[in-house]
Amino acid sequence: QLHLVESGGGLVQPGESLKLACKITGGKWGIENMAWYRQPPGQERELTASMAGDGATDYADFVKGRFTISTDDVGTTVYLQMNNLKTEDTAVYICKVDYWGNRVFWGQGTQVTVAS
Repeated sequence: QLHLVESGGGLVQPGESLKLACKITGGKWGIENMAWYRQPPGQERELTASMAGDGATDYADFVKGRFTISTDDVGTTVYLQMNNLKTEDTAVYICKVDYWGNRVFWGQGTQVTVAS
């Protein structure tokens, strides 16, 4: 059973940066893919950035060139570096891990608010 805890959210102004972290505990050896989703107010959850087991990354068009997904050296923390934030980036950001055996784990999310 994995446990995911996000941190790093907050209130920033447009153009500023934030770095989110998702700490994964409970067993890293079965991790296949990691991803960040976000859920803007009143909207559906949407895939924002992902990293496959081989390190390949992919991004939603609305964050390409601004956001970067990465992990630490031991693969137990996944980060989302967010630069040049826009008001439309306001959302709850949620970490997701795909685990062997077709299991999926989600974190609770961290709030990011971009406002002037």
